[in-house]
Amino acid sequence: MTPQLTAFQRLLTIMDELREQCPWDRKQTFLSLRKLTIEETYELANELLSEDLEGIKEEVGDLLLHMVFYARIASERGAWDIADALNAVCDKLVERHPHIYGDVVAEDAAAVKRNWEQIKLARGGGKKTVLSGVPTALPAMVKAMRMQEKTAQFGFDWDNVNQVWDKVREEMDEFHAADSAAEQEAEFGDLLFSLINYARWRGIDPETALERTNRKFRFRFEHVEQRAGAGGLAAMPLAEMEKLWQEAKTLPADR
Repeated sequence: MTPQLTAFQRLLTIMDELREQCPWDRKQTFLSLRKLTIEETYELANELLSEDLEGIKEEVGDLLLHMVFYARIASERGAWDIADALNAVCDKLVERHPHIYGDVVAEDAAAVKRNWEQIKLARGGGKKTVLSGVPTALPAMVKAMRMQEKTAQFGFDWDNVNQVWDKVREEMDEFHAADSAAEQEAEFGDLLFSLINYARWRGIDPETALERTNRKFRFRFEHVEQRAGAGGLAAMPLAEMEKLWQEAKTLPADR
C-alpha cells in the first residue's frame, strides 16, 4: 500500500473510533458540522492567499477530516460511504474530460470548460439551466463572477474589453445620477457587477484583489494606530494620520 493510501486508511480508522467512542463526535450531524466546514473553508482560503504551504497542508487535512466525517454519517444511515463518494467524483472527472478519456479535441482551457458545462447540461436531461450550478449561498462577488464565466462559455458576452469598460462607465454615470436610496442601491449593484465583469476580462479575480486590498488597509491602519501615542487616534490630527499612512506604504509587510 502506498504512503498516501496508508495515511487515508489511518484517517478512516480514526474516524470510526471517534464516532464510536467520543461523546462529542457521536452527537455530530450534517447540520452541526456545516458551520464548522464553512469556517475551515475560509481558513484554507486565507492560507492560500498567503501561500503558506504549512498552513495550507493543515487546512487541507482539516477539510479532508470533514469530508470523511460526512461520509461516515451517511454510511450509518445506509445511504453511501466514502468509496461511493470517491468513485462518483472519479466517474464525473472521466465523463467530463472526453479530450483525455475519449476522442474529443480540446486545444485550450476555454474549450475544456465549454465541454464541461455542456456535458453537465446534457446529463441534467434538460432540467438544469446554465446557472443552476452556481450555488445560491456563494458570497455575492464570487457568485457574480461565476455567473459571468458560465454564461460567457455559451457566447453571452461582450466582443471586446473596450465594450466592457464602456459599460462600467455607463453604470458609473447612472449611479452618480440616481436620486432615491433605492435607485442608488440598484445602480451601485449594477456598477459592481460591471466592474467584476471587467476584472474577469482582465484576468483578475475580484475576490482575491479585494481581499489583498483589505489586508493592505488593515496593515496600514494598524501601523497608524500603533504610532498614535498616549492620546490614541482621537488625539491625532488627520495630517499626522496621513503621514503615518504614507509611511506604512513603504514598509515591507505592506502588500
